[in-house]
Amino acid sequence: MTDAFKAACVQNCAGPDMTATIARSVDLVHKARDKGADLIALPEFFSCLHVGEGGLETGAVAEADHPALPIYQKVAQDTGAWIMLGSLGINDGGARLRNRTFVMSPDGEIAARYDKIHMFDVELGNGESYRESDRFEPGTEAVVTSTPFGQVGLSICYDLRFAYLYRSLAHAGAQILAIPAAFMRTTGQAHWHTLCRARAIETGCYVIAPCQSGEHGRAVTYGHSLIIDPWGEVLADGSGENEDVIIAEIDLNNVDVARAKVPALNHDRDYQNPDAANLTLKAGE
Repeated sequence: MTDAFKAACVQNCAGPDMTATIARSVDLVHKARDKGADLIALPEFFSCLHVGEGGLETGAVAEADHPALPIYQKVAQDTGAWIMLGSLGINDGGARLRNRTFVMSPDGEIAARYDKIHMFDVELGNGESYRESDRFEPGTEAVVTSTPFGQVGLSICYDLRFAYLYRSLAHAGAQILAIPAAFMRTTGQAHWHTLCRARAIETGCYVIAPCQSGEHGRAVTYGHSLIIDPWGEVLADGSGENEDVIIAEIDLNNVDVARAKVPALNHDRDYQNPDAANLTLKAGE
């Protein structure tokens, strides 16, 4: 395992034209590699994202037919980098689609897959609402995968709001948390930085969080891709508007340092959950 390396987040603005969007993302991955990145992460739905009259469109097809996968197999082989494909819409033949992460090794092999567990079903006000579960089936399995750069816990976007997932990933050995996203501008302005820093601090992990930026039909994503150290310090922050890459030095020794200072992962306790059915209000409350 390599203790020190460079990680990069690609921040792109996916549109409905998958061919053009993938081509731009490939250029950004090469840019990150040229800057010395060994591990390169792309956002959620990086190859296609559009919200129109018909709702959320992600260019979903069967995994065997998805054009992004053979393209990125060659990119991985050409660059010699590990590439985390934030997520692709995948049709696996079920009633609903899958929102799936792929981790690709430098030989072009798929080293890990993860299906997003938590669905983005929200009502944000002013007519802005999203129901991911209308089209996507939630995943059921948390995933930690081995890389030469350490153990990486996988997640996608709305998963970020569920701290228990990241604690379970850390307990399973994760030193790095991948959080590819297409966070909406409305929620991103309010919560993105705070939640990403919290997940790093709670677990003593590095956070690598590439996020899309720009307009996708009716939707606008927040950008501000982040790389955060285990003490919660932001090492790199993308702009809120442009397609670009951010890069930071990662030293996994800092995971041990942070966890030695605050060994919270060793302090979990069993406890009885409150029974909401038996809760009563005191008089006057």
